[in-house]
Amino acid sequence: MRRVVVTGLGMINAVGHDKESSFKAILEGQCGIERISLFDASNQSVQIAAEVKNFDPTTVMDAKEVKKADRFIQLGIKAASEAMADAGIDESVERERFGISSASGIGGLANIERNAVACQSRGPRRISPFFIPSSLVNMLGGFISIEHQLKGPNLSSVTACAAGTHAVSEAAKTIMLGMADRMLVVGAEAAICPVGIGGFAAMKALSTRNDEPKKASRPFDADRGGFVMGEGAGALVLEEYEAAVARGAHIYGELIGFGESGDANHITTPAPEGEGAYRAMKAALAMAGQPKVDYINAHGTSTKYNDWYETMAIKKAFGGKENCPPVSSTKGQTAHCLGAAGAIEAVVTLLAMRDSVLPPTINYENPDPDCDLDYVPNMAREAKIEIAMSNSFGFGGTNGVLIFKKV
Repeated sequence: MRRVVVTGLGMINAVGHDKESSFKAILEGQCGIERISLFDASNQSVQIAAEVKNFDPTTVMDAKEVKKADRFIQLGIKAASEAMADAGIDESVERERFGISSASGIGGLANIERNAVACQSRGPRRISPFFIPSSLVNMLGGFISIEHQLKGPNLSSVTACAAGTHAVSEAAKTIMLGMADRMLVVGAEAAICPVGIGGFAAMKALSTRNDEPKKASRPFDADRGGFVMGEGAGALVLEEYEAAVARGAHIYGELIGFGESGDANHITTPAPEGEGAYRAMKAALAMAGQPKVDYINAHGTSTKYNDWYETMAIKKAFGGKENCPPVSSTKGQTAHCLGAAGAIEAVVTLLAMRDSVLPPTINYENPDPDCDLDYVPNMAREAKIEIAMSNSFGFGGTNGVLIFKKV
């Protein structure tokens, strides 16, 4: 099986517009959650989110093209451009064996909402001609493949909050099987709109700590009360190892294992004791050759059952609490970027490996006796990281796990 390495990274979220500023803010424990400004949320029970502020899409797209692309696509283009530049991809790199694997949990939800309202209130003639192509999840890959002339496989994952992670594993499979030599992975989400916030609030999934937005996302803390919605994008350039070495590319790490599973249990609640998450971790560890893992970037949503069951699953996968590596969730800083989360957190994991530092779990103030691992509370910590794991779990019982190794 061909080896797969990561040679380029890009990221944009509520704490930074690029990978370095975002990662620095995450390590410093900065929180991007504030009161919602993208729309009037005064009549919503949830009035907070982690928005990407001051983002100008014309910095990455021609002004005439902006109206053709939903915000999630615009954010994805930004992260993708950074990753491609970071990887040193130029015109000499063959494009027919360079594909794309994109991901989003919901896609152009705000655009769907706007056009549905226009249709209902003013009639179907008021629907934008760009509505459909700007809203479809796979158009994230469509726009970016055109921008960078990527003519290899064009794939798309729509697996809720595991989508970004699955996009990485799908890209890796494509390279391993010889269907491409390089794949650009992009996960993006921008669902902070009335129906997005209202829909998750109706499920009682979101934190209602409107008076303390900076403390609302608190993974593994006893006082957690739901996740906070974020937006953003993460991007990774994956290459076949020999091809990367041949062009002298910088290698952030090698993807040595991935695991996928289904809970077959409930449409929103994780399987009891994290049984599905455990099987995904078990599969990833087996593929990687049962390595010693030095760090886990957890799914860690700040919801009661996810944090509880993920903790159980980690302990089972590693043979008990005493064998578990340090764990942290960076969703306290970025909030939960849904389908983009896995891609963003894969970028964070690789940067943590590069810099030998464990990102903190912020707002960890009141330990939950049922969540009893080392969550790197509140402050980053220096540590040697040779092998790291990144977890993502989504509604519908879909699970994905990645394991990276320093090269």
